[in-house]
Amino acid sequence: MSKSPAQWVNPLIDTANRRFFFFSSASRPFGMVNLSPDTAAGGGAWEAGYRYDNHTICWFSHIHGWQISGIPVLPTTGPMRGHEGVGVYKSAFNHDNETVQPGYHQVHLTDYNINAELTATDRVGFHRYTFPKTDDANILFDLTTTIGPSDISDASIEKVSDTELVGYVVNAPTRRRPKALKIYFVAQFDRPIKNLGGWRDGKVIESTEKIEGPNTGAFVHFTTNENDTVQLKVAISYCDIDGARNNLNTELPHWNFDQVRQEATDTWNQYLGRIEVEGGSDAQNTKFYTDLYHALLGRRRVSDRDGRYIDNTGDTSTIRQIPLNENNTPQYEHHNSDAFWGAQWTLNVLWPLAWPEITHNFCNTFLDMYQNGGLIPRGPSGGNYTFVMTSATSTPLFVSAYQKGIRSFDIEKAYEGLRKNHFPGGLMSKAGYEHDTAIGGGAEYYIERGYVPMGIKAYAFHCDGPSQTLENAFQDWCLAQLAQALGKTEDADLFLKRALNYKNLYNPDTQFMHPRTMDGEWLAGFNPVKADGWNEGNGWHYLWWVPQDPTGLANLMGGRDIFIKRLNEQFEIAAEKDFIAPHAKHQENVIEYGNQPCTHFAHLFNYVGAPWLAQKWAHAVMKAAKSDITPYGGFGGDEDQGMMGSLNALMAIGLFAMRGGCEADPVYDITAPLFDRITIHLTPESTFTIETQNNSPENIYIQSATLNGQPHNRAWFRHSDLVNGGTLTLVLGAEPNTNWGSQLENLPPSMSEIIA
Repeated sequence: MSKSPAQWVNPLIDTANRRFFFFSSASRPFGMVNLSPDTAAGGGAWEAGYRYDNHTICWFSHIHGWQISGIPVLPTTGPMRGHEGVGVYKSAFNHDNETVQPGYHQVHLTDYNINAELTATDRVGFHRYTFPKTDDANILFDLTTTIGPSDISDASIEKVSDTELVGYVVNAPTRRRPKALKIYFVAQFDRPIKNLGGWRDGKVIESTEKIEGPNTGAFVHFTTNENDTVQLKVAISYCDIDGARNNLNTELPHWNFDQVRQEATDTWNQYLGRIEVEGGSDAQNTKFYTDLYHALLGRRRVSDRDGRYIDNTGDTSTIRQIPLNENNTPQYEHHNSDAFWGAQWTLNVLWPLAWPEITHNFCNTFLDMYQNGGLIPRGPSGGNYTFVMTSATSTPLFVSAYQKGIRSFDIEKAYEGLRKNHFPGGLMSKAGYEHDTAIGGGAEYYIERGYVPMGIKAYAFHCDGPSQTLENAFQDWCLAQLAQALGKTEDADLFLKRALNYKNLYNPDTQFMHPRTMDGEWLAGFNPVKADGWNEGNGWHYLWWVPQDPTGLANLMGGRDIFIKRLNEQFEIAAEKDFIAPHAKHQENVIEYGNQPCTHFAHLFNYVGAPWLAQKWAHAVMKAAKSDITPYGGFGGDEDQGMMGSLNALMAIGLFAMRGGCEADPVYDITAPLFDRITIHLTPESTFTIETQNNSPENIYIQSATLNGQPHNRAWFRHSDLVNGGTLTLVLGAEPNTNWGSQLENLPPSMSEIIA
């Protein structure tokens, strides 16, 4: 490979379309600081952040997280105009004078003739500004402006020396994150500042030692000669000022910007280099490593360097401590996170392959929240529960981790918390963002009737009983696997029985999963293209949402031939729209590979004896929906902090996991990779290699395979075949080999025996 992995990454891919937390340039993997320009102010989650077609920069802000933002900074020259608002002081810029790389961003602020460079450690943003000659060089801190998904309700900034400012910003509560969040910072300059000034309610305060309250901002003033540089370090903490200062002193005690930039590049290469690909085109390499980059970028650290973290699960904010190792370092790190809704096919598969320490971090983060707040979360934000999306989506995360040997967490406590989530009062009782009640999930109905009806009234999103039923059934199957592994046989039997609840929604008359009403009747006027009862989807999407038992679903339909015919027809229709629906209109295509509910569709063919169709359609989806390397495509739909990046990367190397890796010996489904050779570094000493022969854009069908030198006639293999290292060799061709992997005895495991 002619470039390092980080050099292949293009962070600008699809930036014309994505939401606030999608883009972070000056950031380390999972960095607490995600420093980058915002080209749009306000606008909520979807209209803020870095949008490629906007041609002005509002500021450089340090946090682009799930329901969290803050600490915007902008250098200017001339009269200080921060008090007039971002619409006045923002600067034009040109992409021709911009460099964007993992861990680094450079851009020229046209209106001020300032060259700005940004890099970062895990918890410290590092700025280098090159000014023209001027008596009026300013750096603005517009602390209470609205940046993205959350308003800033309060702030404070104080001058504690000629080179240091300290302060905080308060992220106001949102519909998703119900409690306010205070973020502390320490800002240090490499030269003395003339003075600290600011503004309150639009009125300038020329000089002050401290300014605080809503509708406030601050500025520092310098005099510069031509090409003078001013450097700024901003460290953050969710705990306190001391935490921010300790993060700064331990991670960035010097002023060597180029050294930090190189270290950021090296860190990205270390992470991205755990999966090496060879033989792809430049475009394929670019897209693959950009997909990996997103999978390792978005779900931010929120614990300090010393292991302290903020707990907002109770009535008051509490600083807590992660246990320390013998060398006095934290045993794990805490992360902020969007949902794990659909992660069984994405993050839960990719991370354990090459970055098991990330899965280790998340399991322990979630267990600490259980210890502190009484529930394992679906996705935390700033120590809050958000109850994002629906059902017990954290169950597959823990089960797949345990089954793959990632067991550096208290499994009995984990099982206790997961089991709680599968009963009334747990996550299965809570619909989207249902903070104060446990009604919208309909867990009581699910347990008593075997399905969640439509019509439950709750102050929540996603009260979609049919979708919740199908999700619950899969997650029950996952928990049954863990119960079995732990010797809890009664629980295993209970949850296996509940895993068959999907059958209670299948209507043989309509031949769809059919919503049921509160009185138990089928919903009248059912139309599968409508969103009625379906969470971010339609009846076509959720017809296939039975990953634990594809063969059982085929049996309901009347056999695998009918299953194959119906699914293949769906792909043929969806291909006309490149398998992607417009944003927030998920129901407008019969297959939507830009959102989680459909991302397993192509691989279903492996389970009914038509693996050549899995190969055909996985390749078609990649080509049509996942290969763009411009700012105008490449991810589609909603990237969701690495979800689509993970999916894209897995499909590019030809691996998937229909049941999320939750079997006793997890299963990987196979399709044809894009590359000649893929090397997965499982550990520093062990690798698993996927090799292809006759690879070309036309040769998308597997003709034959060997696994560790032995003939392999299955479109799947087990984790035990991979975990100690080995080689999978795939011979490819332009025409399907309908004999390979299609015999009934060679199908991957499912709950039910297939009807031939």
